Amino acid sequence: MNGFLRFVALLNAAVWCGSSVFLVVGLPGLFSPELERLLTKPYVGFAAEAVLGRYFILYYCCGAVALLCLAANRIYSGKGSRLDFGLAGSLMGVGMLSGLWLQPRMHAWHYLKYWGGTPEIQERAGRLFGAWHGISQCVNLLVIAGLIVYLWRTSRPAETQRFGGLGKMRG
Repeated sequence: MNGFLRFVALLNAAVWCGSSVFLVVGLPGLFSPELERLLTKPYVGFAAEAVLGRYFILYYCCGAVALLCLAANRIYSGKGSRLDFGLAGSLMGVGMLSGLWLQPRMHAWHYLKYWGGTPEIQERAGRLFGAWHGISQCVNLLVIAGLIVYLWRTSRPAETQRFGGLGKMRG
């Protein structure tokens, strides 16, 4: 990978990984007792959803840049790891599934949990929201693990053959 492309790929991987770590480490800070007193719990949840919306836009952009860098490297140098393509593509797919399928449902369940028409609807929405929130947190941890691996692979120096020309000695 040439110098500029490598720099862009590494910077992108760092931003992608860092934003996902923030999601798990920093976002829960919104649910501090001080903010819950000021905004009340349902509105803190809506604030978290606003942050999540921006997070997923950044996530999709970073995934697209990663795939473009990998494709450019393949075109430019004829090299490219299928593992890296698979990892970046899988991370992008999981992010899209979470952001485009799960988050809208969780938004609806969050709303119904507090303002559903009947207590039964509120209770069911609360159970669904809680269960899927737990699942999404586990998926987030797996995504972070995958992004750490991707960042590590992106930061490695280009692989060279250890014993480059020994097998092709001329006689």
